[in-house]
Amino acid sequence: MINFEKKVLGNGLVTIVHIDKSTPLAAVNILYKTGARDEHPEKTGFAHLFEHLMFGGSANIPSYDEPLQKAGGENNAFTTNDITNYYLTLPSENIETGLWLESDRMLKLDFSQRSLDIQKNVVIEEYRQRYLNQPFGDVWLLLRPLAYKTHPYRWPAIGRYISHIENATLEDVKDFFYNHYAPDNSILVIAGNVEADNTFGLAEKWFGGIDIRDVPERNIPREERQNEKRCLTVERDVPSSAIYMAFHMCERMGKEFHCADLLSDILANGRSSRLQQSLVKEKKLFSQVNAYLTGDVDPGLFIVKGMLKKGVKMDEAESAIWQELDNLSSSYINEEELEKVKNRIESQEVFSRTNILNKATDLAYYEFLGDASMINSEIEKYRQKTPDDLKDYAGTIFNHKNCSVLYYLSSKK
Repeated sequence: MINFEKKVLGNGLVTIVHIDKSTPLAAVNILYKTGARDEHPEKTGFAHLFEHLMFGGSANIPSYDEPLQKAGGENNAFTTNDITNYYLTLPSENIETGLWLESDRMLKLDFSQRSLDIQKNVVIEEYRQRYLNQPFGDVWLLLRPLAYKTHPYRWPAIGRYISHIENATLEDVKDFFYNHYAPDNSILVIAGNVEADNTFGLAEKWFGGIDIRDVPERNIPREERQNEKRCLTVERDVPSSAIYMAFHMCERMGKEFHCADLLSDILANGRSSRLQQSLVKEKKLFSQVNAYLTGDVDPGLFIVKGMLKKGVKMDEAESAIWQELDNLSSSYINEEELEKVKNRIESQEVFSRTNILNKATDLAYYEFLGDASMINSEIEKYRQKTPDDLKDYAGTIFNHKNCSVLYYLSSKK
């Protein structure tokens, strides 16, 4: 059981405190309810660009890292299609340093052309290195617009095109900041060796004076139901050919989400999983296979991917995957097989909760989903799923009309 207290400041900032006296450290996590899905289709990559800009100095603090390092702290951040998340850890007696730093950059960044140009160059270089110059790097640049036609999930968090970052102006980024980086559009979690009353007081001291901002109401277009199989074939200079199959599935809070997660583990989590046993060990069609969820807040994707062994034909490889997917909906899922997967998920959840930063990040995310207390009911939701539940959902999503396939061919003969 993860115990916590929650208060909402007058400016709308949701503040959560979790006390853990087993550690000398404290973690500060700020989740901004903005990600790539909040971007304009012609100005993408801004949420990720801001992840970098937030470390470039704020109104009163020219260097973010220097005072944090002097206080014994470490920090990082990540951007997804749904959120942007910033986190730090430091000795609990220095917690006020972390709150001071985070509040000042929520208040106002040091908007300058020099800072913008530096971070634009960093992001552009990252785009080239990770998405254009790396084997299989452009998969999501191809697969997302194949699977999505209207929803902003059709582009990755890095953005649709480099040109969108290149053309970003100072006015563009100022507008994005004041429309999305606001106390009433964020969640603050402090976890660790702290006292609740004192911590809430510090949150009020450093964040309470930041004004509410005019956060625009989300108006995200709904993705229409896919009614035909979509295929895209590309040829690249990569060591081996690969196949990526994307199936539309429910949203993160959908009642079938935990079924999908369990199905992905049955298929590909561990050496005894079905795809590993059948397609890698027995039939020797693939050097590796995987199955996973994008886990998006809005309806997401169930991904099956495989790296083909040399000499294996693409149609043979795809047919073998379909056979395994059909088996999930046409034959009974073994209770023992399902129990093993549930136990693995539970052990991973319990182990992750020994880390205060994981707890802080999870509390923020569950609060974003609707209620931080869901952190204590997640395992039970997996436990409640039956073989029939999984079989029924497999039959719902694993069909050809719901599938987008990327055939990624190696140009090496």
